[in-house]
Formats: sequence, structure tokens, C-alpha cells
Amino acid sequence: MNYRELGNSGIKISEVSFGTWAIGGAWGKTSDEEALKSLEYAMEQGVNFFDTADVYGDGHSEELLAKATKGKEDQIYIATKFCRQGDIFDPVNYSYEKVSSYCEDSLHRLKREAIDLYQIHCPATEVLKDGKVFEVLDRLQREGKIRHYGVSVETVEEGLICLNNPNVKSLQIIFNIFRQKPLEELIPEANKKGVGLLVRLPLASGLLTGKFTQGHVFEEDDHRRFNENGEEFNVGETFAGLGFQKGVELADQLRWIAEGRPSMASAALRWILDCKEITCIIPGFKNIKQVEQNLTALDTKRFSKEEMRKLQSFYEEKVKESIRGPY
Repeated sequence: MNYRELGNSGIKISEVSFGTWAIGGAWGKTSDEEALKSLEYAMEQGVNFFDTADVYGDGHSEELLAKATKGKEDQIYIATKFCRQGDIFDPVNYSYEKVSSYCEDSLHRLKREAIDLYQIHCPATEVLKDGKVFEVLDRLQREGKIRHYGVSVETVEEGLICLNNPNVKSLQIIFNIFRQKPLEELIPEANKKGVGLLVRLPLASGLLTGKFTQGHVFEEDDHRRFNENGEEFNVGETFAGLGFQKGVELADQLRWIAEGRPSMASAALRWILDCKEITCIIPGFKNIKQVEQNLTALDTKRFSKEEMRKLQSFYEEKVKESIRGPY
């Protein structure tokens, strides 16, 4: 395992880490037993960072992490998120009283004395512009309830707003072969300011695994079925903002990236890791096999400059115009 510094936070985390949305729910059928085995396996391979949220399975993902990391609290870093339990547009949702309550509930489920990285979970842009929520997080930090804080953002604009706050230690962004806009300004600026970058949805909700075909039907409780067009939350959180059919069509044109590499998925993850400013990727998983597959990115052949230029042109000419919603 390789480790990268989380901005200027002073902590080093595994460059392949994992998100726990899938094991909490909203990605089809899950098994707690399999999830716990998978978490244990990941830690055995050197993974020391996991991302979760209080709304993943209504806190179930946090509870699973508590079980999996019991006795390893000083070795395994956990990042969780808040604000999606309430109205993300209501200023009261970001008051000290409300955020402190969210924090205490997460601490209880995680069975920890402090949260390593506490993140605002894709809030309204106006909340970030207002900035009062950062004062609330500063207070929680002084109280010792959180060690560091960051923001999970939907757009480049939101990320740049957050970078104006000197105490933001990380940004969680959507960044993959289908979503290259952060390369233009956000990633360089974050690197300049010493802010860590966590990459969620690195496989564009599975599109970049190349395993889907036109007509595939997802399970009813899978967000890829009920949020394809942004019916429940931001459209960019599903298939990187692409419609499913368009995404499959574009993914088919990318199959060449797997040549000389273990799989299309490992190649797509390697592409992100080849960006030295990125701290880590946090793909999801539901079983040990998926953990193993994601970890193959570590030993996957890097992309040449020519390949990188080809993928940039692909994004500019064929993908960019099809992404829906602000990003």
C-alpha cells in the first residue's frame, strides 16, 4: 500500500481507501457479514481510511465501521459527513445546536471519542458562501469532538468557495475520466493551499467498470435506478451526471484503457492515482472480491502522456456536453 498526506493535516492515508455508501444501503442487496469481512480484508491490505456518512443506511455504515475497527481506533482513520438528515437549504440545519447533535450521534454510532475528519455533506452553495457553518466546525474542533474538517462538494465553484476558509483540510470531489473539469482550476488551487482531495465515484457509479450493457435493470433500492435523472438528489451523484444509456455508450468507447492492464476498472482508478495532487480514491464495495479488484489499481500500469492526452480529448469532444446539472 502507498500512503499520501491529507493536505497539511499531518496524517497519511492509503491512496486506495474505501467509501461505505454501498454497504449501508441504496446500492442493492447487502450483507452485514460480508461487509465486515470486506472491511477486515481491506485493513489487512493496509487500507487505513474509510469514508462514511450519517445518512448511509441511516447510520448503519457508521455502526459497521465501529464493529470493524474496534481496538484499531488509533490506526484507522474515519471520515463521516453531516447535514443531509435535515433541509440542506435551511440555515438552522447548520447551527451549532444542530451540527453538535449530528456530531454526537455519529460519535455514538462510531464508538469514538473524536471524528478524524468531519465533512459537510454536499450542502447548498449559499451555505458555503455564508460561511457560518465553518465557525461551528471550528468550535467543535476546539471542543475536541472533531480533529479536522472538510467539505464534500458537487461543483468546482463550491470547492473554490471552500478553499477560502483556511481551516478546511479536505475536499471530497467527483473526479474520473468522465468528470475532468476539476483538473482545470480546482485541483491545482487545492494543492497550492495544502488541502487534501478525496475522490468519490471514481468509477462513475460503475460505468467505468465496463460491465454494463444497454437495457440493464438495477434493483429497486439502488440509487442508480431511482436517481438516474436527479429525482432524489443531485443528478451528478449518479453516473457522473450522464444518462445511463449515454454512459454505457461512452464506456464502450473506453475499453482500450484495459489493454495491458488488469481490467477497465483498475485502469480507470489508475488514471486518477496518476494525478499526484489527489490524496486518495474512495470506491465503494459490497464484498471482498470488489475490494480486491479496486486494490489492483495500485499495481496497474501508469498512463503514458499520449494516453492522457487521448483521454482529455475524449472528455472534451464526446463527454463534456452530455453531463447534466452544474458541476
